[in-house]
Amino acid sequence: QVQLVESGGGLVQAGASLRLSCAASGRTFSGYTMGWVRQAPGKDREFVGAINWAGGATYYADSVKGRFTISRDIAKNTVYLQMNSLKPEDTAVYYCATTPTYGGSRTDEYTFWGQGTQVTVSS
Repeated sequence: QVQLVESGGGLVQAGASLRLSCAASGRTFSGYTMGWVRQAPGKDREFVGAINWAGGATYYADSVKGRFTISRDIAKNTVYLQMNSLKPEDTAVYYCATTPTYGGSRTDEYTFWGQGTQVTVSS
């Protein structure tokens, strides 16, 4: 059974940085896409970015491009979301998710989800 466990959320001031981690287990993820999705109160889930597990190709939503970076440690089966220059509008629950498809820029493509971690950015 696939399990995704996020960690690293918290409360920070605008301009600060945070790094989220997602520990994945339950299968080999070669060929999978690992994504980060966020959901702010009262809003729909929003794609943040994703990484192809095997090749490491990454892509991002325009709203975070240049500020957020996704990486993975294959040996640790862990995906990271480095968030810099955080803004109050980045406040949301951040979810790690995975899909066996290549791509994953749509939230409905994701099959497995973590429980989420709260990120709050104060102004």
